[in-house]
Amino acid sequence: MWEATISCNSAYDGLFFYAVKTTGIFCRPSCKSRVPNRENVSFFSNATNAHKAGYRPCKRCRPDLKSIKTFDPLEKVIEDIKQIIEEKYGQKILLDELASMVGVSPYHLNRLFKNRTGNTPRMYLEQIRVSKAKELLLTTNLNSTEISFKVGFQSMSSFYHAFKRRTGLSPSQFQAQYFKDSANED
Repeated sequence: MWEATISCNSAYDGLFFYAVKTTGIFCRPSCKSRVPNRENVSFFSNATNAHKAGYRPCKRCRPDLKSIKTFDPLEKVIEDIKQIIEEKYGQKILLDELASMVGVSPYHLNRLFKNRTGNTPRMYLEQIRVSKAKELLLTTNLNSTEISFKVGFQSMSSFYHAFKRRTGLSPSQFQAQYFKDSANED
């Protein structure tokens, strides 16, 4: 069992679980978490016994779920990051802070997010901010300066560059184009 644990052998998933005394967590043999010290490991024939012994399930490998195929821990990280960005887009958000919120390194988060979504977290944040800015330009009387700071940009120049990069238009051109198109429809 120890050999299966240190080699992260998925062939043993469901046959036994291991728990780490120092963390209070139990895992599947295939878990990619750091290899614990042998003296801190206990083995259990099922997740219920590990839970009864006072261990909580690992958030990475989710040994509490019947089938690992139903849970992709990396997809959960992506969903969590998207939710955080969508809720906090108006605030200053640093990659280090995002990474610590979901428990991964900034490098790993950036690479994982880009692999799964095609965007870095920063690009996704910019996309959300520009989308919110477009909405505000069309539904409020706020000017571009007010909107840029409301959606979280730190300067007017970064707002204009991001807006133009995403839409091909400046905020005022976007607004004029929309209202021109709306007038032509009437």
